[in-house]
Amino acid sequence: MKCPFCGEIDNKVIDSRLSKDATAIRRRRECLGCARRFTTYEQIEDMPIMIIKKDGRRETFSREKVRSGMQRACEKRSVSVNAIEDFIDELERDLRDTGEKEIPSTMLGEKIMEKLQALDEVAYVRFASVYREFKDVSDFVSELKLLLGNQNTGR
Repeated sequence: MKCPFCGEIDNKVIDSRLSKDATAIRRRRECLGCARRFTTYEQIEDMPIMIIKKDGRRETFSREKVRSGMQRACEKRSVSVNAIEDFIDELERDLRDTGEKEIPSTMLGEKIMEKLQALDEVAYVRFASVYREFKDVSDFVSELKLLLGNQNTGR
């Protein structure tokens, strides 16, 4: 690690401890050239999740895009902002747990709908109508029949 004061690369670690949120290691260092002290942080490199769109384009997973879609689907429903944030946290964890760096948008959409169905069924139908591009009322009716069928079978 290069000293920010004199540019020397030789230094020693005096103290190491976890950061307050336990996501990094704080290291207190002393430069062997000028004897000044400085702090560095070591943390896990965050690898972005890439979403493969239907047309083959790739874009970085965006919590904001998911949040926006969720807020539209949950508009005028009794779903709190905290519930939406928890939902997105869990979704992102699930995506990272797959171990894949690239995830098809279809898989992302299905995961969102699966989680949304458990959170709020009306919001689920709203989201599904946009995601699955319902063309007419019969598409809505078909989705509602599936939803009601799953309720009757205990799913």
